[in-house]
Amino acid sequence: MTFLRTGDRMSDMVAEGELLWEPDDEVVASARLTRYLKWLGRSEDYEDVWRWSVDDPAAFWTSIWDYFEVIGERGDGPVLSGTMPGARWFAGASLNYAENALRHDDGPGLIFLGEDGGRQEMSRAELREEVARVRAGLIRLGVGRGDRVAAYVPNIPQALIAFLATASLGAIWSAGSPDFGVPSIVDRFKQIEPKVLIAVDGYHYNGKSFDRSAAVNEIAAALPSLRATVWIPYLAAADEGRAPQQAEPAAARTAEVPHGEVIGWEGLRAEAGPLEFERVPFDHPLWILYSSGTTGLPKPIVHGHGGVVLEHLKALTFHQDLGPGDVFFWYTTTGWMMWNYLIGALLVGATPVLYDGSATHPSPDALWRVAASEGVTYFGVGAPYIMASLKAGLRLEGLEKLRGVGSTGSPLPPEGFAWLAAQLPGTPLGSFSGGTDVCTGFVGATLLHPVRAGIIPCRSLGAKVESYDPAGKPVIGEVGELVVTQPMPSMPVCFWNDPDGRRYTESYFDVYPGVWRHGDWIKINEDGSCVIYGRSDSTLNRGGVRMGTSEFYRVVERFDEIADSLVIDTGQLGQEGRLLLFVTLAEQAELTDELERELRTALRTELSPRHVPDEIRVVPGIPRTLSGKKLEVPVRKILLGTPIEKAANPDAMANPEVLPHFTRD
Repeated sequence: MTFLRTGDRMSDMVAEGELLWEPDDEVVASARLTRYLKWLGRSEDYEDVWRWSVDDPAAFWTSIWDYFEVIGERGDGPVLSGTMPGARWFAGASLNYAENALRHDDGPGLIFLGEDGGRQEMSRAELREEVARVRAGLIRLGVGRGDRVAAYVPNIPQALIAFLATASLGAIWSAGSPDFGVPSIVDRFKQIEPKVLIAVDGYHYNGKSFDRSAAVNEIAAALPSLRATVWIPYLAAADEGRAPQQAEPAAARTAEVPHGEVIGWEGLRAEAGPLEFERVPFDHPLWILYSSGTTGLPKPIVHGHGGVVLEHLKALTFHQDLGPGDVFFWYTTTGWMMWNYLIGALLVGATPVLYDGSATHPSPDALWRVAASEGVTYFGVGAPYIMASLKAGLRLEGLEKLRGVGSTGSPLPPEGFAWLAAQLPGTPLGSFSGGTDVCTGFVGATLLHPVRAGIIPCRSLGAKVESYDPAGKPVIGEVGELVVTQPMPSMPVCFWNDPDGRRYTESYFDVYPGVWRHGDWIKINEDGSCVIYGRSDSTLNRGGVRMGTSEFYRVVERFDEIADSLVIDTGQLGQEGRLLLFVTLAEQAELTDELERELRTALRTELSPRHVPDEIRVVPGIPRTLSGKKLEVPVRKILLGTPIEKAANPDAMANPEVLPHFTRD
């Protein structure tokens, strides 16, 4: 793989909808979705089968259970009863996520790489043995069905092993990445009262090692529910040239844990035990994920075993076309839902590739190098990485085994689609949009659909996504609120510590009773394809013209001089405010009068005169959450006079130090 600059000052505009790839008959015939449709006895008309999947959800999700031969007991209760927000799936059924994830025999169980060059591969037999050992260790610590196991760990094998062991017991997993600050982690874990904390002594990022020993001690001190802290000497083992399971935690680092037993990872896995699985009801909690927590206490989102198993079997098989023999990579940390989605590779017999480190160290093509070296067949990243690769002028080589690329996290502009199509001809790109709330995508791609620049080809099977106008009526060909009008099995079982469901209902069903409002702008086209325009609570509304921020960023960030940007409309209560554009400049770039004129001209020409900013300000960085999303709403609150400390939680941010640069005049 080589690296070069394009030399262009500004990338060319690509027309939205431009055809970039089209499946031939061979691709369609070999697609895993096609095999399922033949098994169903239905045609290969995707819109027809999508309509059936949302009009008769009980029949559709029953077919998913049967087609994949889910291990468990179906029971004799109804497949679907009730309505949102109280819908219930597969009453009387019992199963276990880990039992279904560890059923396959062929291919590696996992591949792990660190940015420091470390690599580990584990067979499925070895993975099962490690899960059994850690399961036995958790039992010795008193963990059982319904108990919570919290983990402060990077994307390393121990995270996956501990999760599967936890799930096998019917206990409940919850994880946070060690780059999270102590208050951010405590805000999450204190709500769920974990019995065991599993934590690393540090992590590697961008060529540096970060010691988190003191942070672990602080976190443990804030969790009086703990019976034990399991210490993974990740940094210490690397320093000693040993695997983490072969090193014991240094007493000096663990001495300040105030209560409960303290053991090392080796102590947890020391004794062999049987690999058994506690089958639990369909909606029994599997894991607890969290909202970003940037504007309040993070919401603890509970997903059930059954909903995740069925959704991930469907999504990974039909929308990513993954199965036995595939090698699946998605760049993520344990603090983002894409980690939970990545490890779902085990459910379909594929191999997950775990990576700990920076996406751009030691060079901007670091992740593409991972894909090349490991023979990755499906490569997933956030949209910003694709756009950064474009701007860096990367030339991609050595990716002959790659069959698909996925993008999520934020809308991918048409230029990103076109760049990938040029770099990887014949390799389809799938842009997906969903959320932590459902741990999957509402809209995405399949191998039955062509790839068109800036377009998401379809609504996902089983997801009745619609676009609502201000009156709450479905519209086609117009931008509206993204809503889901039929329940999905992977919708949250509940929020933790929300006994009457009030917090859950207020989060999704306060605007349209009985209809899930997700908070994104979407346009659904006549053919079922769609475009996401960003968050509906951060809309630009200029002179009555409503526009999502993604269109604005598409124009601004095409300039090589602009590394990142944020646009805020301060209008409120029917009064037009100021439109402010904040930009972070590329290295050695300056906001000259000429560049500012060109930015304004591009926005006037490609959007509208109303969308020319009143002011362009240079800032050292754009505030983002720990999962990389731009903080549009908190910055808007700051600009309207809310104190910084009330507008955003710095511990839920990747770069809180930049917030003081976003203040009122």
